[in-house]
Amino acid sequence: MEVKNVKGTRDIFGKDSTSFQYVESVMKAVAELYGFDEMRPPVLEHSEVFVRGVGEGSDVVRKEMYTFLDKGGRSLTLRPEFTAGIIRTIVQNKLYATADLPIKQYYSGPVFRYERPQLGRYRQFNQFGVELVGANNPTLDVEVIVLGYTILATLGFTDVTLKINTLGDDKSREDYKAALKDFFSQHIENMCPDCKSRYELNPLRILDCKVKEDQEIVRHAPKINEYLSEEAQERFEKVCRSLELLEIPFEVDDTLVRGLDYYSETVFEFHYTSKKGQNYGAIGAGGHYDKLVSEFGGPDMHGVGFSFGIERVVNVMSDDEILPDNPNPLINYLIPLTEDENDAALMIATALRVAGYRTEICLDGTKLGTMIKKAVKKNAKFAIIIGESELEQNSVLVKNLSTSEQELVGAGDLIEYIDSILESEKHECECCGDDCDCDCDGDHEHCCCGHHHKKED
Repeated sequence: MEVKNVKGTRDIFGKDSTSFQYVESVMKAVAELYGFDEMRPPVLEHSEVFVRGVGEGSDVVRKEMYTFLDKGGRSLTLRPEFTAGIIRTIVQNKLYATADLPIKQYYSGPVFRYERPQLGRYRQFNQFGVELVGANNPTLDVEVIVLGYTILATLGFTDVTLKINTLGDDKSREDYKAALKDFFSQHIENMCPDCKSRYELNPLRILDCKVKEDQEIVRHAPKINEYLSEEAQERFEKVCRSLELLEIPFEVDDTLVRGLDYYSETVFEFHYTSKKGQNYGAIGAGGHYDKLVSEFGGPDMHGVGFSFGIERVVNVMSDDEILPDNPNPLINYLIPLTEDENDAALMIATALRVAGYRTEICLDGTKLGTMIKKAVKKNAKFAIIIGESELEQNSVLVKNLSTSEQELVGAGDLIEYIDSILESEKHECECCGDDCDCDCDGDHEHCCCGHHHKKED
């Protein structure tokens, strides 16, 4: 029997794993700059968490959840999204009473949805996102949107299309839903089965239909801005004004409703088409919500958040060739020439690792030239050779693989020596004045250090 991975899942290893680590590390770092801390809810929740939180009218609950009975007969679900679990955690642990408000959390990890695998989308995929809970201010909606936009800009994305809309307050949505039901009542018999179900559960969902014939009907449906209360209209105008003030380009999409039922007021999506012309649709999305905390038994509290699909972000970056070639480079490759030098190599490698330098030991025992070639293939910065004579002198031979220069260095001076070499190879970044660690030697066109250098005139 041939054992394969489950359909809709993928193995992530090698360069792909490195890319995931890089993207997630950037996202976490930017979120922390905005004052967010990490939360890690469990992968497994009682099914009620998602039925209550995500909404029975959503496609996620109706068709996509991995739900099963455990040995005690309890209905459990692999999380299809994070927000409901984050809110459950906040309420269960009474963070709304013990933490300073607003509560600002980020998360990262796998989610599970039983849907047709497609471009950049899998049945197990990874999300990064944030939730800001415990304050109701349109400026906070903007702050979260800007956080998402900043993450994409930091990763190297340009020309991101930010689409925004408002679903209004309770009265606005109820009036709008009534208008939609009245409009779609004339067409629903000829629409897809999903739309017929959405018509009964939540007619707002019909606006998100992907069937071409139904989209033509949706195009003529009433628009939310015709039913907004004065307060909801003022709130949305404030969001738009703030985005304009921050010079973040956006477009208002009055068909944007998002796929989960808990949203209210501001909703948004980050769209991107790669330079190769591949349209990935929404690579990140989110919005405001006002009932989730109370739905889980907590007080009336508002929140706002977003999530990114890590797979889609990595795929687009790969398409546009903006992933760094080697974000976590190997610095040292230790080569003991015989078994007699293995213990010394182990001690030196441990010291280098404690000092923060990524280091490997080659124990192949082959010819020196072969091991040097292996160091080059691994893109190591230094090959550190330990032979009988070096062991007798308590020293190592350090070969700089970028320049082919080599020097005998005392074992006790090795870390200081490597520090000095790497420091001397830094150059001043022309765009920001910072020192950066790349070794492009001024060839900024091919630099991949993460800085956006100005090109020479």
